Amino acid sequence: MKIKAKLLIVLLIVVAYACTTNPFTGKKSLALISNNEIFASSFQSYSAFLNENKVITGTPDANRVKTVGEKIKKAAETYLKSVGQESYLNGYVWEYNLVDDPSVNAWCMPGGKIVFYTGILPICKDDAGIAVVMGHEVAHALLNHGRDRMQTAMGLQFGGQIVDIATANKSAMTQQIVGLAYTGVGQFGVMLPFSRSNETEADELGLRLMAIAGYNPENAVPFWQRMAANSEGKEPLQWMSTHPSHSTRISNLQKLIPSAKAEAAKFGVTFK
Repeated sequence: MKIKAKLLIVLLIVVAYACTTNPFTGKKSLALISNNEIFASSFQSYSAFLNENKVITGTPDANRVKTVGEKIKKAAETYLKSVGQESYLNGYVWEYNLVDDPSVNAWCMPGGKIVFYTGILPICKDDAGIAVVMGHEVAHALLNHGRDRMQTAMGLQFGGQIVDIATANKSAMTQQIVGLAYTGVGQFGVMLPFSRSNETEADELGLRLMAIAGYNPENAVPFWQRMAANSEGKEPLQWMSTHPSHSTRISNLQKLIPSAKAEAAKFGVTFK
């Protein structure tokens, strides 16, 4: 019993020291994996992806993606400087590449590695639309969502091992039923809600960043309306999806626009 108590104390100490506070949200989160480890792997994977795909450079669209990306990054730097957290970006190496692919998508890897597919540009329409997407992707990087997903998956894997141990003496049928139940709970009760929460959080910070960068956050609503129209009603049920529904997203953004404008006003950026 004493050994178990000591182990619990050690675990609590490790967790306490592994907690970090995000300067953009004020939330505490576990950082069991260092950015140095994650970024090194991320940068390598990103380079491999670029080598295996057609990267567009030097065109007006490619330049627009890079220009908007730099403005959003500078907005993040401006905010961090205002709260005395400039060092937060140590280790980030930002890249914004346009890839020739019809998919209506964009994504970001840990450390600031961003890809826009050509297929999303017609939905973006203009620089403001690109800023909506770019702000969202930059926010994912700044909020360390990649690390959080890895740690959540690790926790579920560890929980699965405990379930296996707990049911080791049960019948094969019982083990199978419990295992399937645990997998279902992990997927629909943990990973998918966690992913949707990440998306909503990135929407909020992305809106603030695009506003500080000088892009009117009101542009987020028509962008997502165009995304909804493009999906032609084929989006999955929200509880089965990694993302909030378009209607939920639009409703959330409409509520957040005033606070994003107020945030930008602190840095001398106003909108009519």
